[in-house]
Order: sequence, then structure tokens, then C-alpha cells
Amino acid sequence: MKSICWGMIGCGDVTEVKSGPAFNKVNNSSLVAVMRRDAAMAKDYAERHNVPKWYNDADDLINDNEVNAVYIATPPAFHEEYAIAAINAGKSVYIEKPMALNFASANMIAKVAKEKNIKVSVAHYRRGQPLFNKVKQLLADKIIGDIRFAHLEFYKKPLNSDALDIPKVAWRVNPAIAGGGLFHDIAPHQLDLMYWFFGEIEKASGYAFSQSELYDADDIVSGNILFKSGVIFNGLWCFNVAEENVKDHCEIQGSEGKICFPVFEHKKIEVIKNGKTENILFDPLEHVQQPLIQKVVDYFLDKAPNPSSAEDGAVVMRLMDQFTGK
Repeated sequence: MKSICWGMIGCGDVTEVKSGPAFNKVNNSSLVAVMRRDAAMAKDYAERHNVPKWYNDADDLINDNEVNAVYIATPPAFHEEYAIAAINAGKSVYIEKPMALNFASANMIAKVAKEKNIKVSVAHYRRGQPLFNKVKQLLADKIIGDIRFAHLEFYKKPLNSDALDIPKVAWRVNPAIAGGGLFHDIAPHQLDLMYWFFGEIEKASGYAFSQSELYDADDIVSGNILFKSGVIFNGLWCFNVAEENVKDHCEIQGSEGKICFPVFEHKKIEVIKNGKTENILFDPLEHVQQPLIQKVVDYFLDKAPNPSSAEDGAVVMRLMDQFTGK
């Protein structure tokens, strides 16, 4: 195999800029087919993005002989079904986060892929971005000494009734489709970074419930992780605060200083040490998934290791289940 010819299942917002165009911009890769159940919308997406083929049936795309890898960008409720279908067809798979509805579903994907010897990667795409690679390097270089703990705060204002009337928003707080609420949409990126930074997990626990009762899903989640390295993580996600209290902050404390950064604003890292603050700045990325997609393509072509494995994705899903008590 000399190049990856992608078939994409799902043509929602995440694919318009974040991921879709990147498949044609990385080396040895092209997007050759897309699928959406609404035929008119599938055709519209294909025409706007110059994709040669479109389908309104996932099986047709999966069994297209020109397609040798499948990108699954549907809501999580469909990830296991489509991933296993693609695996059984012998196609490599790239799955959007969250990897599945829950750990059991994610673990099943990983198990089947291993049994069939098929390559699977998960779209924990911050692993490819310069800002987070720099954080990982700073930690490895012990710029702030030995790591003591990491603390994360992520607060958003509640969804109003108008937002909940929009289907592409409402499904994200329907546990049957999303696996949970906005925590399930946001936290995979953050928890995967912690796992990527600090390694194997000793134990984890948490609490979650709906304070506002605006929808069925939890709107506040707290969680704690003890890593085998001795690092402790604690995080709080609240989707029910006043607008002036919106927050996106992660802080890693070491024996000689601390590193602070946002997870969803690709702007800067602060290294605070000996009473001084160093700001490390980053330019925004046009397509935020592009660096990881290049790594995934290289992996599928046997040129590099897996940058974000199915097993890693299952670990993150287990953490989310442990935090929410699911």
C-alpha cells in the first residue's frame, strides 16, 4: 500500500474544518468517499469539498474497493457498529472521540481489531499539536522538577432552550446518542492528555449528576486519578456557570515550579518558576486534526508507530465511566 484512500462516515460540523480537508493535505493521503444517511447532504458535502464519491449507506462506503481506510465521524452511538464493520472488511479505522458510548463498547472495538490484526487509531488529536507536544517535552526535561499533581478546571455556561432546539447541539446531551453530556464531548481530549503525560493509572473515581436538570445528561463532573508514577490528577467540569466564570485551565505543579495552559485555546503555555513567568506562544492551526492525521497515515502505511491506539482510547473511556459512575 503506497497511500491511504479514505472513506468518511459522517459529514457533521467536526469534519468541515477540523478534520475533513486535512485528509487531502497530508502526505500519501486522499479523501475519496463520504457517507451521510441524508443523501442530499452527503452529495452537498462531496461537491463542496471536491470528494469524488458519496453514499447514503455506510456498508456501501465500507465495501468500496477504492477505500482502504475508514474515518468514523458520527455520534458515538454508532462508532462500535461502523468500526467493527470496517474492521471485518479489512479496512484500517480512525475513530472520532469519544471512542464509543462507554468502556465496554470501546474495549470491544479494540478486542476485535486485535483479533483481526487491523489498525485502529482514535482522534485524540491534541497528541499531534505543537502546544501539547511542548508540554510533554517540558515534563520530560523536568523543567519544573518532579511532578506532584495536575489540576484541571473547565467551566461553561448552560445551554439555553434555543440551543437545545438545534439537533446538532441537542444530541450532545442525549446519553443514548453521546454516551453522556458535554463532559463526554469535551473530557476525552483532556483525560487523554493526562494519560499521555503521566502514564499508567493506579485507580480513579469521581462524581457526576445534573444540577440544573435542563437535560438528562450530567452537567457537573468531578474526577480524581492516581497514576502509578505517584502523580495525582483532579478535575472539575461544570456546564452550568455564569458567563463571566467560563474557564479553561490546566495546571501541572512540580517540585520547582508549574506549567499552565488551556486545552481548547491553542495560544500559550506559561512556565512559572523562581518567581518568573515565561510565555511560550503558538500560532493557531487551520485544521486542528492535521498533525495527528499525518501520524495516523504514517502508521497505517507502516512508517511510524500508532500515535493514539484503540487500547489508549479504551483507557480514556474507562476513566469517564469511573468518573460518572456509569
